[in-house]
Amino acid sequence: MIGRIKRGLKDLAARTANSVLPDIQKSSPQVKVAQKQLYHTYRQMIAAGNPPELAETGFRVFSQFDEDGLLLYIFACIGVEKRLFVDIGAGDGINSNCANLAINHGWYGLFIDGSEANVERGRRYYAAHPDTILHPPRFECAFVQRENINDIIGKNGLSGVIDFVSIDIDGNDYWVWDALSVVQPRVVIIETHIEFGRDSIVVPYDKDYSYPGKHPDYHGASPVAMAKLARQKGYRLVGSNVYGFNTIYVKRGIGEDLLPEVPVESVFAHPRNAERMKRYEPIKDWEYVQV
Repeated sequence: MIGRIKRGLKDLAARTANSVLPDIQKSSPQVKVAQKQLYHTYRQMIAAGNPPELAETGFRVFSQFDEDGLLLYIFACIGVEKRLFVDIGAGDGINSNCANLAINHGWYGLFIDGSEANVERGRRYYAAHPDTILHPPRFECAFVQRENINDIIGKNGLSGVIDFVSIDIDGNDYWVWDALSVVQPRVVIIETHIEFGRDSIVVPYDKDYSYPGKHPDYHGASPVAMAKLARQKGYRLVGSNVYGFNTIYVKRGIGEDLLPEVPVESVFAHPRNAERMKRYEPIKDWEYVQV
């Protein structure tokens, strides 16, 4: 029985991993059915006491990398409460960590980006898409800072416990999550600067920072520093995307038997990262906050 489920799991994951498909096929009935089947296959495996490893479940539909699959499995483990998300640094909201949830799973939420062009493109897309036309997600064009993030989210009607927050702003990600309080997500994906390696450092906060700044690698926080912030906020590291820089945290007390805390060292596993960490050398003596 378990062997058959696992074979089916691999087949369904392959069918769902449609990064080469045209956009319209990413929300086709076939893709929706495959993801629902995969979700219930995970639930069966969990009930049978033989769940897969999180790292085995990644695939992309709308996400940039394999985050769509990882999120599908995480929510199969912990359940879904409100189907609400906030995507901070969402671009146009189409190639994002929340698009698959909105389009193929009926979630609702808020996309935030600093580009007027991105926001207008996203609004048009979701307002016309047959899966969201009656109740499209909200978009907010804003330059995100730690001083304004709670007001931006609050004025868009979101507060309290929500299921998911994604943060990817190529700069002050650490400081924005540190300040975030208006919502309490059950799951967080946040970009770290894996180039900083095992040092527990953060680039000092600059409310006016815009990528690439004075050096394209001088921004953000190391995975070690981000994991420490997560623990302070009541979260545990459960994994990352395949390359290790988009780290994933789940609220403590939720699904700890199925999604145990993993060591920060695990996010450095991809062979790409040995080269990436060499980029730290020219800026290693610049100013950092040690955490």
